[in-house]
Amino acid sequence: MKNKFLFITLLLSVANTAFAEDWGQNGHRTVGEIASQYLTKSTQKKLLDLLDGESLAVVSTFGDEIKSDSDYRAYGAWHYVNIPFDKTYDEIEKNLKGDIIVGIETCLEKMNDKQLPKNERQFYLKMLVHLVGDVHQPMHLGLEEDRGGNDIKVKWFGKNSNLHRVWDTEMIESYNMSYTELATNKVIFSKEQIKQYKSGSLMDWVEETRLLTKQIYGSAKDGENLGYRYSYDWFPIVKQQLHIAGIRLAHLLNEKLV
Repeated sequence: MKNKFLFITLLLSVANTAFAEDWGQNGHRTVGEIASQYLTKSTQKKLLDLLDGESLAVVSTFGDEIKSDSDYRAYGAWHYVNIPFDKTYDEIEKNLKGDIIVGIETCLEKMNDKQLPKNERQFYLKMLVHLVGDVHQPMHLGLEEDRGGNDIKVKWFGKNSNLHRVWDTEMIESYNMSYTELATNKVIFSKEQIKQYKSGSLMDWVEETRLLTKQIYGSAKDGENLGYRYSYDWFPIVKQQLHIAGIRLAHLLNEKLV
């Protein structure tokens, strides 16, 4: 186990593989970069040590990169949770493999476990950075019957796609900004709004995102050709969710990282 974590860490330091899932690389890196703007000096020092100098933006894609390794398939269920619209998380039958709530809670616990080797604590910290991004992508809280919108087939500017992919990557990529540009040109929130976004529990954040999930399911029909109009209507929500995720990631790290 110890050697496995070390191997993956070394492998990812030189690999740069693209994955079309979970906000995509640009989305996740935007969340990490925005979070770095809200860190306390104390948290910055802790992260510098635990991540061996890597930034939150760099490690944010780790959760997708390990999908290429069969030894990490057990963590696949951590990227999402399927909740019927007429139920809450507490009311559903839980996935025995876990889900995004279990994943985040486990990462918060394990990243601070000083009994674990440093590279394992790194693993859980990197997963936390990724999963906090995922929990703010509305289609990761979608319905089981269509696999979070993956089975809702649409076209994106005439090319075959699906509703999940449009939200994960295609709106962001079509906007044609780097993650640093997206993080710089973020939504402007007031101090009161930022304070509000930091408040509440993880389950409060889940239910907040699910309100958007329900709207998005009605935003496109199967087979519809989406493009400029859809982006005009919905990309501001994408930017909003990326910024909120960054604020909340920083809040968790400032409050929980020891």
